[in-house]
Amino acid sequence: MLFSIFKKELKSYFVSPIAYVLMAIYLGISAYFFVLITFTIEQANLYFTLGNMGITLLFLTPVLTMRLFSEERRQGTIELLFTSPLRVTQIVLGKYLGVLLLYTFVILISGEFALFLKLFGNPENGPLISGYLGLFLMGAVFLSVGLFSSTLTDNQIVAAVVTFFLLLFFWVAGWAGEIAKGVWGNFFTNLSIFNHFDAFRKGVIDSTDLLYYLAMIFLFLFFSVKVVDSYRWR
Repeated sequence: MLFSIFKKELKSYFVSPIAYVLMAIYLGISAYFFVLITFTIEQANLYFTLGNMGITLLFLTPVLTMRLFSEERRQGTIELLFTSPLRVTQIVLGKYLGVLLLYTFVILISGEFALFLKLFGNPENGPLISGYLGLFLMGAVFLSVGLFSSTLTDNQIVAAVVTFFLLLFFWVAGWAGEIAKGVWGNFFTNLSIFNHFDAFRKGVIDSTDLLYYLAMIFLFLFFSVKVVDSYRWR
């Protein structure tokens, strides 16, 4: 039954222009930075390109996820899901996996940047692999935050705004960590999404960073399940 939600969600993106437009924008901007950075610094690595791809994702994720539950609530179809044999966890995971697979398609297509470097340069394989792994995990966190935000309201614009500011908070937490000292400095530094991504871009796969991303995904999916489940009592 989870697969039915997954397939429905994935299909909803490709029967409308939204998936194609967002993919084109993301890949177009990423390609621009790749060409600009590669020929400017003349280094066969994706360190700076991956950083810019992460920043671009910060702005596109709210648009990609704002409709996941907001539209269901606005149209009243969420009630139909509750009358089906599906559990709330299956509904949430089905929608999440649908948008996550779409994001995976984009990441795979952007792999042409690494292929270009391999064909015309001599990059190290480690940073390329870990960099894309970090980008995938960070995007997975972004999508879980966006899904959670869409459960809070039936207005897609509000859901997009909430998603953006939540992601922005986790993104700039590292700056607060640099200003603050002691316990609070460490807290904000460890909370920053970008700080954990930086290690991946350098070719370092640390268990702490992996656990951070997996914990964040689990946490926001858990919150989403709880919020959706609360609809039954309203």
